[in-house]
Amino acid sequence: MKKLGILLIFLIIAIFSFYKMNLTEKILMKIYKTEYINYVEKYSDLYDIDKYLIFAIIKAESNFDEKAVSKRGAIGLMQLMQNTAEEIAPKIDITINEQNIFEPDTNINLGTKYISVLLQKYKNTGLAIAAYNAGSGNVDNWIEKEVITEDGSNLENIPFTETNNYVRKILRDYEIYKKLYQ
Repeated sequence: MKKLGILLIFLIIAIFSFYKMNLTEKILMKIYKTEYINYVEKYSDLYDIDKYLIFAIIKAESNFDEKAVSKRGAIGLMQLMQNTAEEIAPKIDITINEQNIFEPDTNINLGTKYISVLLQKYKNTGLAIAAYNAGSGNVDNWIEKEVITEDGSNLENIPFTETNNYVRKILRDYEIYKKLYQ
């Protein structure tokens, strides 16, 4: 009888743990969304970028609000500055205007291409993310002045608090996306 009671307790704990895990996973999937997955997969495949990095950037930049506009004028899901969008658009043979830059297809295409350019330049995800937020000029300057290294091994030294926090957030969310969906 005592063994049956212990077995029952273990069974209850196992069932509770199973459902708790599924509930936690479901909650995390609501927080770490994969909206616009067709566009994210299309352009992450085209530009050879991990789709989970793109999801982490979209989450941080706009939280999946395609109509988002920042105080600084960054636009859409991937919060592109107009001049950045205009610089990237010819590289992928598209014409942008005030309307289509907000369209998820166009915005994700431009943003994914931009992060791919930054990844090619810096050969380091953390540095590319820092440049996405603060601009390549700042990242180049920090590397030149040895504030951060070319290999990104000391990203904690990024001098802009916003960018420092941004890089940490993206890298954290990127890892969460990979663990949650892979």
